[in-house]
Amino acid sequence: MKFTHLIEINIPGNPLLVPLTREQLWRGLVLRAERPTLFLLGLDACDITARTHDSLSRTLRFGQLVVHDHVRFHSLENVHYHVPQQDGIPMSDLTMTIEEPQPGALFVRFEYDDHNPAQETKEESFYNDFKREAYKEADIDTIRMIRQLAQDGQLNSPLQ
Repeated sequence: MKFTHLIEINIPGNPLLVPLTREQLWRGLVLRAERPTLFLLGLDACDITARTHDSLSRTLRFGQLVVHDHVRFHSLENVHYHVPQQDGIPMSDLTMTIEEPQPGALFVRFEYDDHNPAQETKEESFYNDFKREAYKEADIDTIRMIRQLAQDGQLNSPLQ
């Protein structure tokens, strides 16, 4: 299943939303990778097992379920998550890309790919509809948390 959706970040004319800068948005997306327990319900722990200047490898613990993944950063552009196939978990990818079609007009494009090239059956389609909605809600929650962190002043300087 491939699934893509877009969330508008800065909505001109909406006084209820304080505009984010590209840098604040970027820092929030990086923080989601580095401290995912702030963003993901059900995640008990995250251990960073390796780090370079533009990537990290992690071990995520959801109760008894353990997931290993790799995150690559393309500064101020996108964050790419790759989950290799492991212990009954199929390979999958998620890319969060910042788009700015005009100055200050920020969006985040979320692209999911489970690398399943097969045509969906009716039953899989039904199940995948639920997955798509869950992904959308999780992504909306991610942006909501980034807004909160920015409002609290936690995204105004480079992450440590």
